[in-house]
Amino acid sequence: MPEQPPHPNDQPRWLTPAELETWQQLGLMMHRLPTALEAQLQQDAHLSYIEYYVLAGLSEQPGHRMRMSDLAVRANSEQSRLSHLISRLERRGFVRREPDPTNGRYTQAILTDAGHAHLSEAAPGHVAQVRDLVFDVLDPAELNSLRIAAEKISERIDRREQQARPRKDSPPRLPQRDATP
Repeated sequence: MPEQPPHPNDQPRWLTPAELETWQQLGLMMHRLPTALEAQLQQDAHLSYIEYYVLAGLSEQPGHRMRMSDLAVRANSEQSRLSHLISRLERRGFVRREPDPTNGRYTQAILTDAGHAHLSEAAPGHVAQVRDLVFDVLDPAELNSLRIAAEKISERIDRREQQARPRKDSPPRLPQRDATP
């Protein structure tokens, strides 16, 4: 497999029929699984999938707190979108915001006792849904293959994102001009 992304002038490497079927099934699953998980969370706990994910992420941190900027990365969300989500959770009493005690330029989201209690009530139903939809339909070898595939794809995405980011110690690049008149 090529490590570098294809050059725009290269001929496309079209998917084989087996790759196309796999890609279509993966896309369908990536669309349907969060929808199914969210439906259960909405019905049982009145939480969206992302709200649950944010609350769960805070519950795993020391002191149940995390910088908003770090939480946005974890939730794969823009900071402004996360700020609106945190505002909704604040109105429900599930989180609060405070300045970061180590650096007041940052704001921390903090899981409240009420938020932790709500998360604790929501978790068993969510885990049961995850188990039913994902783990119970796969044997141990399939689970291992799924984990390995997910790790490889995530690592490739991470490398591409790192390659796309300019290095902090290098000067900004100017766009190349076409030398032909």
